[in-house]
Amino acid sequence: MPRIPQTLNELTVGQLSARSGAAVSALHFYEAKGLISSRRTSGNQRRFTRDALRRVAFVRAAQRVGIPLATIREALAELPDERTPNREDWARLSAAWRSELDERIEQLGRLRDHLTDCIGCGCLSLESCVLSNPDDISGQRISGSRLMPEGSSDDRP
Repeated sequence: MPRIPQTLNELTVGQLSARSGAAVSALHFYEAKGLISSRRTSGNQRRFTRDALRRVAFVRAAQRVGIPLATIREALAELPDERTPNREDWARLSAAWRSELDERIEQLGRLRDHLTDCIGCGCLSLESCVLSNPDDISGQRISGSRLMPEGSSDDRP
């Protein structure tokens, strides 16, 4: 890994990539999504402040535990401009995300438990399949792969 002098306050996208372990394309994507920011030099090259390293680490850690990028962006937006997330920020945000993760884990458990039933029958019936049509209220009234609103003009034969 290339050494970056401590006196260097800005990083090129290549340096940020090398230090963070994120691909250059991922860094461009993060920037486009508003997760990190850069300034442009007179030669139109990106320059990131050193705090982008911590922001990228924060984003990648949150992604590893399954937090969507939109939620991560909202969390970073709560921080004062240009301040990097710290240990207290992570503790507060991870506590808020815990219930969302618990809900997803429960949902994945239900999907896992019904997976063999669905594969076993092979029908993928929209009328009764718990994977293709979970908790469908309309399916209790009418079956079919495409349900049109009652009284729709598309009811013609």
